[in-house]
Amino acid sequence: MLQSLAGSSCVRLVERHRSAWCFGFLVLGYLLYLVFGAVVFSSVELPYEDLLRQELRKLKRRFLEEHECLSEQQLEQFLGRVLEASNYGVSVLSNASGNWNWDFTSALFFASTVLSTTGYGHTVPLSDGGKAFCIIYSVIGIPFTLLFLTAVVQRITVHVTRRPVLYFHIRWGFSKQVVAIVHAVLLGFVTVSCFFFIPAAVFSVLEDDWNFLESFYFCFISLSTIGLGDYVPGEGYNQKFRELYKIGITCYLLLGLIAMLVVLETFCELHELKKFRKMFYVKKDKDEDQVHIIEHDQLSFSSITDQAAGMKEDQKQNEPFVATQSSWEQVLPRPPP
Repeated sequence: MLQSLAGSSCVRLVERHRSAWCFGFLVLGYLLYLVFGAVVFSSVELPYEDLLRQELRKLKRRFLEEHECLSEQQLEQFLGRVLEASNYGVSVLSNASGNWNWDFTSALFFASTVLSTTGYGHTVPLSDGGKAFCIIYSVIGIPFTLLFLTAVVQRITVHVTRRPVLYFHIRWGFSKQVVAIVHAVLLGFVTVSCFFFIPAAVFSVLEDDWNFLESFYFCFISLSTIGLGDYVPGEGYNQKFRELYKIGITCYLLLGLIAMLVVLETFCELHELKKFRKMFYVKKDKDEDQVHIIEHDQLSFSSITDQAAGMKEDQKQNEPFVATQSSWEQVLPRPPP
């Protein structure tokens, strides 16, 4: 009997704090996922980094042996300056000297990556004035971009998601949940095809050094706003129609980001996902419930007063020789215009 009482008390305790337990497991799962990613990345990439370091050491040693007049310190100073310039998007290579990073189309592409928080990092402001303007521009532009994307996604979601689901639910009598799931899967498939596979094939043709996997990797890194910057299109020295190409990439990033947000909004509206998210939310406090009760009482009181006013108006209309202004307007003919 004591065991049954203890078991029932434990069950009640777990049910009472179910949201807290779920949130704790969520945090633990997220931390474990971070550790898992770190272990995999470290085990996969560390050997390649070691090989690259050994290759660079051999090249440096060979270069110093062939040029005895140059000291190691001078070489490191030169390489340090080259790497610093490369971090700002300026290359010393002769085949890349013709590409400017701050012409209009490149600046437009940079502005789009800043406002969408993609941030490839291949081009950054050089001057103090540019850095200060970038801060002010981002503080105003990023919330403005969020407002713009929210409004666009809301309008698209109404026509692309909600109306089709309601049409099949009302017109054909299918279950709303089943229709929503099928629609979300189809919409996700179309979006992945139009904004990942097809653009990846196009980038693999237009970019000389990219294969299909690298192009698909760029599309995913860009549209997920991760923006690592290891692959940036339109940076080749022999790129044809570079200005038009940059404008096309800017339009692709904006449209792709909108499409991704529409798909995410569609999946978030699924009933199953809503129930799953509520498992980790904090329940409403009693104070909030009391506020809702008070608001409900106020609404009830206002509705009662409206009903009382309507009853008085009906009594006036039932009395003889008493008519309201609206009734007289209905009886009397209207003057010609």
